[in-house]
Amino acid sequence: MLGEKKIREITARVLSLSQADQTEVLVFSDDSQLTRFANSYIHQNVAERDVHVRVRAVVGKRIGVASTNDLSRESLEKVVETALAVARLQLENPDFVSLPEPAPISEVRAFSEATAGFTPEARARAVGAICRRAVENDLVASGAFSTAVQEIAVANSLGVFAYFLTTLADLKTVIMSDDSSGYGASIAWDVEQIDAEAVGAEAVDKALRSRNPREIDPGRYTVILEEYATEDIVEMLSYVGLGALAVQEGRSFMCDRFGEQIVSPAISLWDDGLDPRGLPLPFDFEGVPKKRVSLIEKGVAMNVVYDSYTAGKEGKASTGHGLPAPNTFGPLPINMFMAPGQATLEEMIASTERGILVTRFWYTRPVHPKLAIITGMTRDGTFLIEKGEVAYPVKNLRFTQSYLDALSSVEMVGRTTKLVRSDFELNGNHVPALKLGEFEFTGITK
Repeated sequence: MLGEKKIREITARVLSLSQADQTEVLVFSDDSQLTRFANSYIHQNVAERDVHVRVRAVVGKRIGVASTNDLSRESLEKVVETALAVARLQLENPDFVSLPEPAPISEVRAFSEATAGFTPEARARAVGAICRRAVENDLVASGAFSTAVQEIAVANSLGVFAYFLTTLADLKTVIMSDDSSGYGASIAWDVEQIDAEAVGAEAVDKALRSRNPREIDPGRYTVILEEYATEDIVEMLSYVGLGALAVQEGRSFMCDRFGEQIVSPAISLWDDGLDPRGLPLPFDFEGVPKKRVSLIEKGVAMNVVYDSYTAGKEGKASTGHGLPAPNTFGPLPINMFMAPGQATLEEMIASTERGILVTRFWYTRPVHPKLAIITGMTRDGTFLIEKGEVAYPVKNLRFTQSYLDALSSVEMVGRTTKLVRSDFELNGNHVPALKLGEFEFTGITK
């Protein structure tokens, strides 16, 4: 760890070197360790310490970005010069207003001494428990267990300085037989919240129960989504339509629908970077304080999130959702929560005459962002439900489905929520299981 004092010195040095009209410095320091396993044994243990300094230089309405992981004076001078040179080569962006001004930042704690001090031996013991359970059941385990201490700081020439110290623990495993697989994962900023035995048991159970899968015809089914699959829906909605840039460019499913019912009244979705149940971050990558943003409230389209650029285009205030520059995605919600309901997973299954139980989705990609149509496939445990019971495992299915339409057919919502890691590096979303009345599968994976 560099520490706040050292990072203040780095950002002050960069700002003093810059001749740009406005300058921003983003510092990301990462001290991470990873234990990776395959074929039911540990094959890699690595540790990495690195720091990235990213400079955004503004000349009039021209913007340039450059980065380095060398903290020497010569390198910092070079990165500032490069950002300035890039800015001068850009076309003017008439919509750019300014980098953010300073604003009070709420305090939130997401640092665990247990995570920071977690040893390779401790990770090995956790991984060993998973591998032993797999071997005892004639299965093969693979996956990874990582822990990290991270520092994020943002400073700019308008007086912004924001610093946050956090920790992260991330465990995931895939357990396989010749014709089946199971998945388990857990993520938290406090490693003591991760139960490796439970993660392994979950994945082994799925791998055993999904042996000898049968083919079923594609078509429309009632589906029950476990939390991993629900998280994919939430993440994809974020990616294709819950940011202001997507709306401004006319490609969001929220366009012209604010205040309208777009999904079931059982669905409420919000973003809150200050909630310690998630992976908190009290400010965005521009140093703007985060605030809770209601995205969908009882099925009604309410708001999208803003960074300083998209907010400036509309004369609004940023909601604190800027990503590191340069950024073509625009602002995104990365700390989302879906409201729980009243049902257990067992009650969802018992209430289903015929349907499909899905552990998680895989390789999902947008097809039509404005309609939130996504294609992908099931993975690591897919089962047919008949007459209120899990009947047998089925081969994985491919789907092409509007996630909005799927969420419009919600019949039951899980009473508990789970923090699930998404593909975005700092992202984790808290979601429940869902029972959907209708979901369309278009084919069988081979």
